[in-house]
Amino acid sequence: MAFGYTGNILRINLTDKKISVEQQDDQFYRTYMGGKAIIAYYLLKEIDPKIDGLDENNKLIFATGVMTGLPMAGMPRYTVGAKSPLIDGFGQSEAGGFWGPELKKAGFDAIIVEGKSEKPVYISIRDQQVEIKDAQHLWGKETGEVQEMIRTELKNPHAIVAQIGPGGEKLVRYACITNNLKHYNGRNGMGAVMGSKNLRAIAVSGTGKIEFHDPEAIHRISKDFLSIMMEHPQSRGLYDYGTSGAVAALSLQGYLPSYNFQIGEFEDAEQITGQKLVETLLKKREGCYACALKCKRVVEIDEENCRVDPKFGGPEYETIAGFSCICGCNDLKIVSKANELCNRYGIDTITAALTISFVMECFQKGILTSEDTGGIEVNFGDSAVIYKLIEMIAKREGFGDLLAEGSFRVAEKIGRGSELLVMTSKKQETASLDGRTKAGLILAYGSAENGPDHMYVIHDQMLAKAGAIVDELSAIGVSQPVDTLDFGWEKARVFKALSEWTSFMNSAGVCILAVMPRGAVSAQTVVDLLRAATGWNTSLDEILKAGERAIAMGRMFNIACGMTKEDDFPSPKHFLPLVNIKAPSFKVDRQEYDDLLVKMYKIRGYGEDGVPSEAKLHELSIGWLA
Repeated sequence: MAFGYTGNILRINLTDKKISVEQQDDQFYRTYMGGKAIIAYYLLKEIDPKIDGLDENNKLIFATGVMTGLPMAGMPRYTVGAKSPLIDGFGQSEAGGFWGPELKKAGFDAIIVEGKSEKPVYISIRDQQVEIKDAQHLWGKETGEVQEMIRTELKNPHAIVAQIGPGGEKLVRYACITNNLKHYNGRNGMGAVMGSKNLRAIAVSGTGKIEFHDPEAIHRISKDFLSIMMEHPQSRGLYDYGTSGAVAALSLQGYLPSYNFQIGEFEDAEQITGQKLVETLLKKREGCYACALKCKRVVEIDEENCRVDPKFGGPEYETIAGFSCICGCNDLKIVSKANELCNRYGIDTITAALTISFVMECFQKGILTSEDTGGIEVNFGDSAVIYKLIEMIAKREGFGDLLAEGSFRVAEKIGRGSELLVMTSKKQETASLDGRTKAGLILAYGSAENGPDHMYVIHDQMLAKAGAIVDELSAIGVSQPVDTLDFGWEKARVFKALSEWTSFMNSAGVCILAVMPRGAVSAQTVVDLLRAATGWNTSLDEILKAGERAIAMGRMFNIACGMTKEDDFPSPKHFLPLVNIKAPSFKVDRQEYDDLLVKMYKIRGYGEDGVPSEAKLHELSIGWLA
């Protein structure tokens, strides 16, 4: 009997409306675990990597992991993947919420969506009954309205709806997918791929039980976690203030990017903190499936000039930093409204904010004028402009049609030195943290197979001092502090270990915020949970190898797409000085970065060109890629 997974992969061809189910065995799941690794497996096996991300022959894959749906905090995750229309390579984006566990309860581990429907459709999955239903009446509507319409049509108010918004319909390259209006597969433009297939939503409802090998052990571990969670500083901080509790401290350290990454400090940082949001706008805290961390913020504003509906949740750190200090705003109400607009339209808040801030700097420096923007003066701090541009992007109207391509392609189009102002890697915007301040972070921005990923490794300053975090990480090979701006062999070794750890969690369906070093669940506890879920006599070594395998598979897909070592370098602005007034200033030397990149390749068993060796592929049990 299978434990932790159903063994069923649902395949839906939207062109001919064929629906089928295929089974995978225990060895398949033990090798790939789920999530990004299963996605990479099918992309490598089944699509031409040279196709455009919006081609109907691209495949859109929704994949849970073998730990998705465990009844405890931090086990709700699933991943959506395809060839990305934004980075033109391996696309994958995780989400929490409730959709992943619900898919398993309905009897499936993953869905492979193929082809393109002639007319807009949505998919209904109720237990193992799968239907393709007309969605022409849903096309063009905002996400909140569509969720209610689908639930009413299905006579199922509890259906979990994963859907795109108008941004996905219009093929905005950074359109996202939302479930329950508050949880997002935000990066890599998976919503655009979904829109290119004329697929508006997948509604899931399951009454089945997810079978686990040792439910008693899982219950015991969950109970132990609850007893320590509120005493653990990382977990407690997430509950109290979400992901934005350290905004003010980041500014004091020179780590808080402001005015499109021109400086690392913000004069009004105290006004945009997680603490300030709790004091002024927080309606309630919410969490994902079976999670007591409740790191999600729910905001409600009822003012004549600013109304924010709580059903769309509230902003987290990336969104707060993006639409506040990076765009030069000091008002959390503006941020919350911008967040709601992005969520209504279904576009990634990170790329939207950084594309808008890029245009603001271009306007500030005279690279763009109101003649270029259709009469709009795009100045830092202008909330009305932010709202207007979000709407124009989502609808691909006027100047927004260009901005819907993302800042990299905008710079390619306008030139005039604007390429020196973008903060991207692999054509995707970096997150709202400055890689110039942390060696591991800038390496993650450059080398991650899915483009800049701020969750690829933990942030370097957490490793700079001896203490509880370093002690916890000793289990995966991080045994001593390493300086934040260390570009040597030790940073490369630590980077390898941490990226494999997080890659495993992505594959298995585990939330990185619940597990060490960001949360209270230890590495050994993760091993114990995997054993209890699956019945496998597994180990930490096997877990890390699974993470390493997933990374290599994503890299091999990118190589097949035509990416080279040069694509592992972030954009030129990352190598310009970050000059602060009160805080320290920072600069990363391009050669220093190159040296660290090559060290990381060598430690992984790749050539100096970043290509995994044939021996490494066989070591990882993916010799079929050699």
